[in-house]
Amino acid sequence: MTTSMMFEFKARDRTGKVHEGQLEASSNGAVVRTLKDRGLMPLSVTEKKASALQKEIRIPGFGGKVKQKEMAIFSRQLATMVNSGLTLIRSLSILEDQSENPVLKQIVSEVRSKVEQGVSLSVALEDHPKAFSTLYVSMVRAGEVGGALDETLIRLADTLESQARLRSQIKSAMAYPVVVLNLIVFIVLAMLVFVVPIFEKMYADLGGTLPFPTQILINISRFITGKWWLIAGVVGGFVYAFRSWKRSEQGHRQWDAMKLRFPVFGKLTQKVSISRFARTLSVLSRTGVPVLQALDIVAQTAGNTVVSDAVLDVQASVKRGESLAAPLERHEVFPPMVTQMMAVGEETGALDAMLSKVSDFYDREVDDTVSALTSLIEPMLIVVMGVVVGGILISLYLPMFNVASLIQGG
Repeated sequence: MTTSMMFEFKARDRTGKVHEGQLEASSNGAVVRTLKDRGLMPLSVTEKKASALQKEIRIPGFGGKVKQKEMAIFSRQLATMVNSGLTLIRSLSILEDQSENPVLKQIVSEVRSKVEQGVSLSVALEDHPKAFSTLYVSMVRAGEVGGALDETLIRLADTLESQARLRSQIKSAMAYPVVVLNLIVFIVLAMLVFVVPIFEKMYADLGGTLPFPTQILINISRFITGKWWLIAGVVGGFVYAFRSWKRSEQGHRQWDAMKLRFPVFGKLTQKVSISRFARTLSVLSRTGVPVLQALDIVAQTAGNTVVSDAVLDVQASVKRGESLAAPLERHEVFPPMVTQMMAVGEETGALDAMLSKVSDFYDREVDDTVSALTSLIEPMLIVVMGVVVGGILISLYLPMFNVASLIQGG
């Protein structure tokens, strides 16, 4: 993606009045086109040189992204404008002007520029894979070929909104447990680092033998305060090794398989994967994407290598002239209900409708599972917090019940 620059311009309107201002664009020509779209005649366009203090500071890992929800809104608005009779170039120009995300604004500007040069929308979108996925580009291409771009964009918006809603639902459900777990870790570390040493000094002055739980707690506190660098190194090394393993092809496959076998959460992962598989294949089938290409896209966007392998197996079977549903029965990740409904859909010629029903069913299943998990996890975390913090406090105050014998022993 080309970088955005600031340009200063002078332009004359239809009444002869001269206007001056600044525009952010990818090139001098892009500024000229924008001014002409606004009914202005460019007189001069020069790049504005920014000082070191004026330059935008970008922190790696922050910003520079387009959210799925923003892409859904973009797709729906573009579909509405195209359906209303506006030209594609005019629609993109309006979306560029009203976009609040500078990254999306720049992308739309470049896409509009390519379309103005005679390039098709799908080809222009291919230059921005971080914003427009393979699924998005393929559906737009099918919509262009079939002459139903507006309907395709609406289906894309529905799909993106459904995926964003599902992701938001899971994140919201997991937010409370994560916050509570972090709070537990923070409280325990604070007590071990700051509180326990105070009690250790006090009991050392008294002398005597400490209760076994108290001695264990003091030993843990000594280890953490004295060997914190070792703990940090081990934790950092473990995190680095885990990420490296997960990034490798074999590790990625093993991790995806493990996620499906986790107690409770494995079922949730399976339901999310099936919902994504069914909805994506349904939308591609309904849009008119060839079945082999659709299966290839579904495999790429499945989000789990176990599901991807199953879809690629189906693709190989279809190439041999077999059905879609039969190969899925060989893969445990797909329950019998899914394969049976797909078989019925193939027999009746309503595969896309059946897949849509499967996706809706599993969306509701995910909703119910997440709600049940939230109801179960919240009280469990409260109990864990009570046991951990209460155990530390009891261990610290146990010697208090035997102060007299400690003093005599001293």
